[in-house]
Amino acid sequence: MTDELDRLREALRDIPQANSAARQTALDAAMVAFDSHRSQARVAAVRSTAAPRKTGVWQGVRQMISTLVSRPALATTASVAALCLGLVAVLPLMPEDSLSPGLAPKSLPEPLREAAPATPVQRDQPVSELTAAQPPLADAAGPVQPLAGRSAAPSIVAAAPAEAFRSETPAPPLPETEAFANAPSAGPIATAEQPVSTFAADVDTASYAIVRSSLLAGALPPRDAVRIEEMVNYFPYAYPAPGQDGPPFLADVDVIETPWNAETKLVRIGVQGRLPALADRPPLNLVLLVDTSGSMQDANKLPLLKQGLRLMLGQLRPEDRVAIVAYAGSAGEVLPPTAASDRESILSALDRLDAGGPTAGTEGIKLAYQVAEGMAETGRIGRVLLATDGDFNLGIFDPERLEEMIAAKRDSGVYLSVLGFGRGNLDDATMQALAQSGNGTAAYIDTAQEARKVLVDQLSGVLFPIADDLKLQVEWNPATVGEWRLIGYETRALTRADFGNDKVDAGELGAGHSVTALYEVTPPDSPALRNETLRYGQPTPDGPADELGFLRLRWKEPGAAESTQIQLPIPEATGSGTEDTRFAAAIAGFGQLLTGGTYLGNWDWEQAIELAERNRGSDPFGYRAEAVTLLRLAQSLDR
Repeated sequence: MTDELDRLREALRDIPQANSAARQTALDAAMVAFDSHRSQARVAAVRSTAAPRKTGVWQGVRQMISTLVSRPALATTASVAALCLGLVAVLPLMPEDSLSPGLAPKSLPEPLREAAPATPVQRDQPVSELTAAQPPLADAAGPVQPLAGRSAAPSIVAAAPAEAFRSETPAPPLPETEAFANAPSAGPIATAEQPVSTFAADVDTASYAIVRSSLLAGALPPRDAVRIEEMVNYFPYAYPAPGQDGPPFLADVDVIETPWNAETKLVRIGVQGRLPALADRPPLNLVLLVDTSGSMQDANKLPLLKQGLRLMLGQLRPEDRVAIVAYAGSAGEVLPPTAASDRESILSALDRLDAGGPTAGTEGIKLAYQVAEGMAETGRIGRVLLATDGDFNLGIFDPERLEEMIAAKRDSGVYLSVLGFGRGNLDDATMQALAQSGNGTAAYIDTAQEARKVLVDQLSGVLFPIADDLKLQVEWNPATVGEWRLIGYETRALTRADFGNDKVDAGELGAGHSVTALYEVTPPDSPALRNETLRYGQPTPDGPADELGFLRLRWKEPGAAESTQIQLPIPEATGSGTEDTRFAAAIAGFGQLLTGGTYLGNWDWEQAIELAERNRGSDPFGYRAEAVTLLRLAQSLDR
C-alpha cells in the first residue's frame, strides 16, 4: 500500500502546471465560435421572415421556430456548449507546447477555425468588436453586404444583405400615413349670381390609378384620393383632331340628358391636342430624377420604376439626351448628359441605383434643374421627370413651400413632370404641387402595364408640350341655364380675372393629349333647381335661346409670354350623345359614388356599371373593360 501511495504522490508531482495564456486563448476562441453560431442562426431567422409572402409569413415564422427547437439544432447547440466546457476544463492542465497540432490556435477544428480571430484576443474586448473583425458571413446567395445607403454596423446581423429585409409583396396600404391633394366641391351655382366658370386644363391621371390600387387591395379609396377629372381624363377619347394649321388643339362640345337626373343636362367639353409627326418634334433634354431613399425599396417602387424606364428608352430618338440624378440622404449625378442612343451606359447607370437612407428631395430637385439648365440649347425641350413616392423628409417638404420653389424655376423653360410609386406613405399632395407648379403632369404607376401606358403609349404627351397655361372659361346663359355644376377640377379652379392674366399659371397640354370636362346644367324652370329664388329679384335672363353658354380657351405657345384666345358657342340641342360622352359620364358617376354621391339621387352602382358597359366602344387597350371590373369591385366593397 505504501508503495502505491508513493507512486501516486510521484505522479501528482509530475502533472504540468496550468498555463494561463493557453487557457485564455482557448476560452476566447470558444466564445467566438458560440457567438458565430448564434449569429448565423439569427441571420437565417431574418431571412426566413423576409421571404416572399406568397409562402405565408406565419408559415415562415413557424418553420424558423421549428428549426431552432428541433432535436438536431438542440443537439448541435449542446455539442458546442459541451465542447466549450471540455476545452475550458482540459486546456488549463496542459502546457502550451504540449497542445496537439489539431488543437493549436492556427489549426482548430472546423467550427472554431472559422471563428478564430485573426488578431490576438484581449480579455476585456467586447464580443461585438470580435465579430466586427471577422470576415462577413456568406451563403448560397453570395457574400453578406451592409444595407445600402447606411454604414456597416459592428454586428453580423446588421451586415445582412438588404434583400433579407425586403419582400416581393408590397406592404398593406396605410391610409393614415398618406396625404392627398383635393378640395370640397362647390355644388350647384346659380347662374344669375355667378354666370362664369374658369379653370385650368388638367391631363393628370394619378387619381384613377390610385383608386384602382385601393380597390385591387380590397378597400375603397380614401375620398380625398378621388379627383373626378383625373378619373375621366385617364381614358383616350376619339375627339376630332386639329389640322396642321391653326391652334394646336381643337375643342368639341356634346350635350346629353344627365344619366342620374332627367331634369338636367350634361355638357361635355373635349379638347384634342395635335400629335406632330416624329420628325417634327424638337430634340429632348431629359433629366431622370430618381428617389433612391429607403422608402423606395419595395418591389412596386424602385424596381418597378427601373422596369418602366427601360421601356421608355426604346421610345427616345438618337438626338435626345438623358441624364440621371438620384437622391436619398443627399443628391448626386449618376449619369452625365448622354445620347439616348448609348443605351448601354444609361442602362448601366439605372442598374446601379439602390434604395436606402432618408429623402433629401429638395436637394435632388435643385440639382436636377441645375443639370437641365446646363443641357439647355436653343430648339431643344428640357424636361425633369421626377419618380418618387413623395415622402420628402429632408430639406423643404411642405407642399406650399415646394410649390414656391418650383414656381421660381418655371422661367428657366424646364418642365417638371412627376411619376408616383407605391402606397402606404404616398404623398400625393406633394406630387400634385410639384407637377402643377412645374408646368408638367402627374401620373401614378402601380403596375408594369401602367408603366407602359404612361412611358410608352402616351410618352409624347408626357414629354412634349404643345400648349402652355391652357385655361377654359364658360359663360353660362341665364336664359337657358338656371344652375351649373362643374364635376371635378376643384384643385384647378381659377377666378374670372385669372383667365386674362398671362402671369397666372395654368395647365399644360402635351402632344396628342386630350382634356375632358363635364358640367351638369339645370334649366331655369326645372324642378331640379337647388338654389332658392332671391327675394329682392334676379337679373332678367337675357341671351340667345339656342345657346347654353359660350366657351373660351386661352393658351400660350411653348416658351411664349403672351397668350392667344379662341371661342365658340355651346348649343342647347340635346341628343343621345356619343359613346365617348356617355362613357365619360359613367366614370364621372363612378367618382361621385366613391365620394358619397351627393348629387346623384337614387342613381346607384348598377346603373353606373350598365352605362359604362353599354358604351365601352372601341377599347383596344382594355382600359374601359378594366373600369367596368373596378366598378363591380367597388360595388361589392360599398356594402
